[in-house]
Amino acid sequence: MNPNPQGNPMRAALQRGEPQIGTWLTMVRNPAILSLMKAAGLDFARVDMEHTALTIETIADMAVLSRALHFPIAVRPPKANREWITRLLDVGVWNLHCPQVENAAHAREIVEASRYAPMGLRGNGGLSAATDFDGTLSQTERRAHANREVYVTVMFETAKAFDDLDAIAAMPGIDALTIGPADLGQDLGVTGKPEAGRVLDEHRDRILNACRKHGKTAAMLVGSFEEMQKWKEAGVLLLAYSSDADVLYRGYSAAMKQIKGT
Repeated sequence: MNPNPQGNPMRAALQRGEPQIGTWLTMVRNPAILSLMKAAGLDFARVDMEHTALTIETIADMAVLSRALHFPIAVRPPKANREWITRLLDVGVWNLHCPQVENAAHAREIVEASRYAPMGLRGNGGLSAATDFDGTLSQTERRAHANREVYVTVMFETAKAFDDLDAIAAMPGIDALTIGPADLGQDLGVTGKPEAGRVLDEHRDRILNACRKHGKTAAMLVGSFEEMQKWKEAGVLLLAYSSDADVLYRGYSAAMKQIKGT
């Protein structure tokens, strides 16, 4: 028996109180991008399946490399339901970033799909990347290990979702909370308006306060060094800076302006 099955480095770092700085992975499909990101000093990559062409096969390749590199990925599925949660966990993903969580009932469904009994009713797969193909682990050991290591972040993207903020933040099996600023801003009717930044920050503060109250982690998307510092100082530990597409665009745009003198 392997006495020390591989764990989730993101969960371990957050439990030590170490801020984790990552980025959205939305376009680059080559799993080697994870090696580059680790070498560049990032702590994790958040892989988006909701708004991209990334497939489950690509995610499976990334999950295996992620474990080998000890460089975590968090995956946002197209929908936070049992089908997607089961498939992502079974291909070796530890960290789920669940979109459009509308209420406490939906959050409970996510917990049940992502954890084995007695925490939930996650479907039982066989020997796979999710178990590092370790056939020496008993079913009981495998389930207990998975329940400890899986890490679930839920996204609040509508005003109605905040009606159940306290109940969701208090729920065992929900590890971190965040907002989806673009969709939330749209739902609140503030997108493109002068008050948008203030209103969204008010909702970020509500998330942060709920996390403090219930001992959960707050996660935030930031687009600048100043935003990063602001939320780190506020106590946010899970921070995603920009995206692969944005960083590539800005980098090439700046280079071409310099090269072409425009």
